[in-house]
Amino acid sequence: QVQLQESGPGLVKPSQMLSLTCTVSGGSLTTSYYAWTWIRQPPGKGLEWMGAIGYDGSTYYSPSLKGRTSISRDTSKNQFSLQLSSVTPEDTAVYYCARDRSPNMREYDYWGQGIQVTVSS
Repeated sequence: QVQLQESGPGLVKPSQMLSLTCTVSGGSLTTSYYAWTWIRQPPGKGLEWMGAIGYDGSTYYSPSLKGRTSISRDTSKNQFSLQLSSVTPEDTAVYYCARDRSPNMREYDYWGQGIQVTVSS
């Protein structure tokens, strides 16, 4: 059974960088052909795909975030991370990590429980 767990600060100040980590157990980040994904849901809105890192380390980002996103991984810890720069209150959301069956397939079979991040001074 694959489990994902998000961690990071729940409060970030405007203009700062948001950094989150997803710890994966029961599965490997390098197993073909999965992609490890970050998704968020702002209050009152739908899910927004932010980006992913593939089993081979390739990265994929949403153009709507205009280059503010960076996703990396530490295979020794079986963790992958999200960095979102220059945050504003509009980045307030519940952030989820999830496993996609392949990059950009958008078929998620495992999800973390989500972490609330609020952007406020």
